[in-house]
Amino acid sequence: MKKYLLLFSLMALVNFAFGISDDGFLVENDTIIVEFGKSGKIVLVVDNKEDFERLKNMNINQIIRELDLKIDEETGELVVVEVTGKSGNKEIVKVTEDWNKTEVTVGGVRILVDESSPNTKVKVETGLKKKSDPPFRTYFNVDLGLNNYLDNNGNFPGTSQPYSVRGWGSWAVGLNFFASQRISKGIHWDMGLGVQWYNFKFENRDFQAVRGENQIEFIQRNDVAGFKSKISASYLTAMGLFKVDFGRMNDQGRKGMRLAFGPYAGYRLGGTSKYVYRPLEGGGRRKDHVNTGVFLNNFRYGLRGEVGFGRINFFATYDLNTLFQDGKGPELNPIAFGVIF
Repeated sequence: MKKYLLLFSLMALVNFAFGISDDGFLVENDTIIVEFGKSGKIVLVVDNKEDFERLKNMNINQIIRELDLKIDEETGELVVVEVTGKSGNKEIVKVTEDWNKTEVTVGGVRILVDESSPNTKVKVETGLKKKSDPPFRTYFNVDLGLNNYLDNNGNFPGTSQPYSVRGWGSWAVGLNFFASQRISKGIHWDMGLGVQWYNFKFENRDFQAVRGENQIEFIQRNDVAGFKSKISASYLTAMGLFKVDFGRMNDQGRKGMRLAFGPYAGYRLGGTSKYVYRPLEGGGRRKDHVNTGVFLNNFRYGLRGEVGFGRINFFATYDLNTLFQDGKGPELNPIAFGVIF
């Protein structure tokens, strides 16, 4: 493996000598160019004759020892060549060793050496670009998904219940602004503030949610032909997310799984019920809006999870408290799941 290491180091020096602009890193010393194969070159840079005479007397192992390489004990990464110039430090060769597997990154080329089987396997990947992971950034996203809720037994209400929810049409919408602080490579803590809208469209459109004397009531409308019945509520919500981005950990950008989990808490901005119907004797559709927010909980709090891969991200939320105030309606804990844009 040491021979591989030296070879990759020399390849990096070729990249250094021929691929770096004069503005960033200047090479002003004499060079020795050794050509091999059809187009291969090894470039050695020396300051004076004494250095060259010393180089002739060094073997491979001694050259590696002279580099005084230090391995990161946590990641197993080994920076073989690092050049300092006007634009900062530039890693030319980086090696990661894990028992019988070795990964060498040379500029935009990654070389994987697998010695776990009798036959050594070498894989070369080109066109790699290190994705940036800024220490702090802000971003905006939109949640679009579906709402439902669970009863006190952890089940979805059955169709026999007047408040059972129809999945399609019970939209969950959220507009969120986040500030992301990097903790370490690929690990972030995000704080966000947003507005969420709950919509619970009833499976049985003949029932209307109305404001009773002491609690919300679900009455069956036999006097009209119902088309749609739902309850909606909006919340101003603050949330925090602990995020792990495996793509950024491995300098692959979005080419990796992303996981996030954290709490949220919100304050209710509004709440109404809507009933769309048509009179039995004929006529156009009509709408009734009833203020049922007085029986909804003013606060909501719960847990949010996210998972993503590539450009696709999903979310799920679960309210730890009930939708309605104690004794003002059925015990129902809202849930939502959907896609993040």
